[in-house]
Amino acid sequence: MLTSSKSIESFPKNVQPYGKHYQNGLEPVGKSQEDILLEPFHYLCSNPGKDVRTKMIEAFNAWLKVPKDDLIVITRVIEMLHSASLLIDDVEDDSVLRRGVPAAHHIYGTPQTINCANYVYFLALKEIAKLNKPNMITIYTDELINLHRGQGMELFWRDTLTCPTEKEFLDMVNDKTGGLLRLAVKLMQEASQSGTDYTGLVSKIGIHFQVRDDYMNLQSKNYADNKGFCEDLTEGKFSFPIIHSIRSDPSNRQLLNILKQRSSSIELKQFALQLLENTNTFQYCRDFLRVLEKEAREEIKLLGGNIMLEKIMDVLSVNE
Repeated sequence: MLTSSKSIESFPKNVQPYGKHYQNGLEPVGKSQEDILLEPFHYLCSNPGKDVRTKMIEAFNAWLKVPKDDLIVITRVIEMLHSASLLIDDVEDDSVLRRGVPAAHHIYGTPQTINCANYVYFLALKEIAKLNKPNMITIYTDELINLHRGQGMELFWRDTLTCPTEKEFLDMVNDKTGGLLRLAVKLMQEASQSGTDYTGLVSKIGIHFQVRDDYMNLQSKNYADNKGFCEDLTEGKFSFPIIHSIRSDPSNRQLLNILKQRSSSIELKQFALQLLENTNTFQYCRDFLRVLEKEAREEIKLLGGNIMLEKIMDVLSVNE
């Protein structure tokens, strides 16, 4: 993940200091326009995540062998896009916490956070343009369209209380979560001499990653500490486990009504977890993840093996 000082070093600093600014009306503080615009981004990046996407890029590069300078830019762009998309996600979900600290929009406000995230999207595009490979611009815009399409459908389901089918959900995930990973690999392939297409594998890993994330949101104490206890229930999100449980027993509308409340009540969320247990949902998720992991590992083997990618799958593996 980008760090707050290092991440912007490579950006064009073509803006002069923006005069004097006053903090709480007291001391003058000199800041450039760039620093002001990117403050929510820097705040998020100062609390780094697990860096899975950067590790994934390193793993695929064992196959693709992208020139070093191109790889640095691609890695930076994916880190920028990931962080910017988290800023938007937290606004749209009105998340309280991100990585154990208050979400950026609770510190800087919704308008400034949205503007910052959109600004970073275009800064990232500018970085891609520097590589002077026109097809990369098309790849970038196509996958950003996919990302917004997936996000839009997820928001529609939540806000209209419409429970999607499992297939509709997985298609959305392939657009949203898979899109950013796929963007990384497609950009790398464009910069590589290799003729092998790895996008099928990366899409499969992206789906595994999101379903696991949905499962852990409802099952992991570590997730509760960083995002809040069963935060997906508070957000009213139709996650993979919730969809399975609702569709397993359509006559029982209790879980649907709990989602509608968007409650922070621990007791209500514990009751919702019991409903998911009653439909054997968590076991279903574990079985689904095991099948997907097995398929991904087999594909890695067919593509010639990749120790780093196999280690990432080890970390993402869900046990009983």
